[in-house]
Amino acid sequence: MSVDYIDAHKTDYGVEPICRVLAQAGAQIAPSTYYAAKSRPLSARTVRDAELVEQIHRVHGENYGVYGARKVYAELNRQGIRVARCTVERLMRTAGLRGIARSKNPRTTIAAVSTDRPADLVNRGFTASAPDQLWVADITYVRTFAGWTYAAFLIDVFSRRIVGWQLSTSLRTDLALDALEMGIWTREHAGQGLTQLIHHSGLLHDR
Repeated sequence: MSVDYIDAHKTDYGVEPICRVLAQAGAQIAPSTYYAAKSRPLSARTVRDAELVEQIHRVHGENYGVYGARKVYAELNRQGIRVARCTVERLMRTAGLRGIARSKNPRTTIAAVSTDRPADLVNRGFTASAPDQLWVADITYVRTFAGWTYAAFLIDVFSRRIVGWQLSTSLRTDLALDALEMGIWTREHAGQGLTQLIHHSGLLHDR
């Protein structure tokens, strides 16, 4: 630590004056000790740490700076660079590198007490004897580098086919409606009648 301090200020004040000031402050170090430390070859650990820091910076940068110590450690070992996790944590902390903390999952269903809801025509009976009798819908989400992306989709219970879907970067009411309209359009465009269709959604209930 004293050697690093002298290195940082010796150009302005000189080695000997800095050593005198450090001695007065209780951090005794002789100029000869400083010069001996500077001429001493680097330890194997110091050399290894420098090599690992370079690799850690590379992996961290290649993954957009979002990897924390756990993922950096796993990636280094996958690449054949054997290193302990505690070493990665120590070097990342020293280098000021950190990952992006995982945010809490968003809520996709928020009940509106005052809103009238259509009746539940399914009553957990998710079966159908033919296509276009029952569609079920839901919304899910995935975390991307740009933030949360929401996906609404409809599945035909009989065929297990996705008949409609929609994506959005915001959780809005018409996201599920857009998916439903896509499903209706594609089936009607194919000449399929939907007069017997029940659409069940945890968001919209039955229509």
